Amino acid sequence: MDATDWKGMPLDSKFANALMRQAILSVEEVMGEKGMQVVLREAGLERYAGNPPPNNLELGSTAQEYAKLNQAIENFYGRAGRGMLKRIGKASFQYGVREQAALLGIAGVALKLMPFKTKQKFIWSNVAKALMQVDPAARIVVEEIDGRLTFTDHACAICHQRDSDRPLCHLYIGSLEEALKWATGKDIPVEEVACRARGEETFCRFVAGEVAE
Repeated sequence: MDATDWKGMPLDSKFANALMRQAILSVEEVMGEKGMQVVLREAGLERYAGNPPPNNLELGSTAQEYAKLNQAIENFYGRAGRGMLKRIGKASFQYGVREQAALLGIAGVALKLMPFKTKQKFIWSNVAKALMQVDPAARIVVEEIDGRLTFTDHACAICHQRDSDRPLCHLYIGSLEEALKWATGKDIPVEEVACRARGEETFCRFVAGEVAE
């Protein structure tokens, strides 16, 4: 592995301003301003305090900053960090719906006419397309594996340069669960079955649970 490479991803991999802004504002929404300030300080991201990135798709942030933000929230909440990150992920998706509907390709879509399974694949595919549009290095695949809908990210920023014996991408789970709820009206659990931080794979993979239509 090259010294400038982390599991196939550049150490200084860039990250879209809009996505970092979305995450920071979602942290503030869920944790409050004081909580957000503590987390930014813990992550070494004081430069964003009261000054979030602009709402554009330029690559002005980094994947490492995004990973540090997630790590700081886990550090702050301890065992409760997983649930808090999921809540932030859900808020982040809703923020994306409000601010980046065109990018998500959801404006004016007649979801009611789609079959239940099609709704799920539609929204996850659109999330994947949106992320790949804003990050030229991103490679995300949405497909069915063994009859279950999967979302595989080969350049996940949440666990960038992090090592763990368990999956770390709780904010991602929250966003994907909220996306499914937005599209179907149902709470569909999402499980992370592979995480780059564990070192056993070169991707993070999420699987949608089965629920009655």
